[in-house]
Amino acid sequence: MPAANLYDELKSRGLLFDSTEEARTLLAERMVTAYIGFDPTGASLHVGHLLPVMALVHLQRHGHTPIALVGGGTGLIGDPSGKTAERKLLTREDVAANVAGLRGQLEKFLDFSGDNAARMLDNADWLTAISYVEFLRDVGKHFTINYMTAKESVKRRMEAEEGLSYTEFSYMLMQAYDFLVLNEREGCLMQLGGSDQWGNITAGIELIRRVRGVRAQGVVMPLVTTAAGVKFGKTEEGAVWLDPARTSPYRFYQFWLNTDDQDVARYLKYFTLLPVEEIDAAVQAHTAEPHRRTAQRLLAAEVTRTVHGEDELARAERASALLFGGGSVQGLSAAEIVEVLNEVPSSDAPAGLADGVLLSDLLMQAGFASSRAEARRLIAGGGVYLNDAARGSDDRVTREDAIEGQVIVLRKGKRSYHVIRCDPA
Repeated sequence: MPAANLYDELKSRGLLFDSTEEARTLLAERMVTAYIGFDPTGASLHVGHLLPVMALVHLQRHGHTPIALVGGGTGLIGDPSGKTAERKLLTREDVAANVAGLRGQLEKFLDFSGDNAARMLDNADWLTAISYVEFLRDVGKHFTINYMTAKESVKRRMEAEEGLSYTEFSYMLMQAYDFLVLNEREGCLMQLGGSDQWGNITAGIELIRRVRGVRAQGVVMPLVTTAAGVKFGKTEEGAVWLDPARTSPYRFYQFWLNTDDQDVARYLKYFTLLPVEEIDAAVQAHTAEPHRRTAQRLLAAEVTRTVHGEDELARAERASALLFGGGSVQGLSAAEIVEVLNEVPSSDAPAGLADGVLLSDLLMQAGFASSRAEARRLIAGGGVYLNDAARGSDDRVTREDAIEGQVIVLRKGKRSYHVIRCDPA
């Protein structure tokens, strides 16, 4: 069960970086509506978005009402917070397409039905409807240049060589206006976000106080880095996406499975709903036998199950077992096999495969034997597998043996693989 108070839940999981003075009291005394903003610069969320998503999950589990605010309006501008250069501006069509792609992913985490149903709103609904003169009159007059330039996100950009455009400088006011509108229309009393959003959040709190005389609150979470100091979610291949078309469930699972020992306890608390006591027990088990990677397997399973479902998790686990021994290609698609075994030696199918090629010849092609006689001794010894089926005789192999007509997987012993690639028929 979650902790009695959302504030305490966030704190126990290391998700609390800072908050306004009355945030804890507000969360303890009443059910509140709170929001987090999501930048629609892509049609998919990536793992870097998961921390704020999990904050909304905890919010809803404690009976509060979460709002996922998609920045269809602010996305046309770009947030300077944490950036060293101005972003490429998106067209309205780009933003609309990206907004449409995010709800389905958020539905895997949030319940959009019931008494405290999550809501997904788009700030383009009000930001594109207000005129520039109205915005200056109703919002701009409440902020001094001194107040805005004192914010850390603005100061960093002003000190950088690229500087800060007026467009991005206005972002703080636009986000503050978001908070004001949500307070007026939805009764929203709290904004959550990463610690780099503190300046924008407090600007919104100040605007609500000046315009409506209401004391809104803010909570910020830590920016996640690895033990090596690298920004979380970045790999040599780029971002790790929740969209299976951009990052396959297997690659997604492997990302979590490869978590450093120094990070796994934090990540289990950040990105899963497992009780803290269960997490501590898993980490202790991992510490006793680190080679089993108990904690990493638990982390990978929990997050992959949430994002991609039980079936894709099972396929990812089978694929992972194949790579590290003890698994089988049976039940995997040709595409999955190619992805899992992308770093093992491979070669093109010989020209005679349509009519049949001796298994011993394929073993020589794979480098598993230097002669046909040696290959046949391997076969007779029971150490040769074709698509994970043991072969005891030097039979002919044809295209019919290829998985989905595309790949043949040879294995010698437990872990020596070679992939034969077949041209499309």
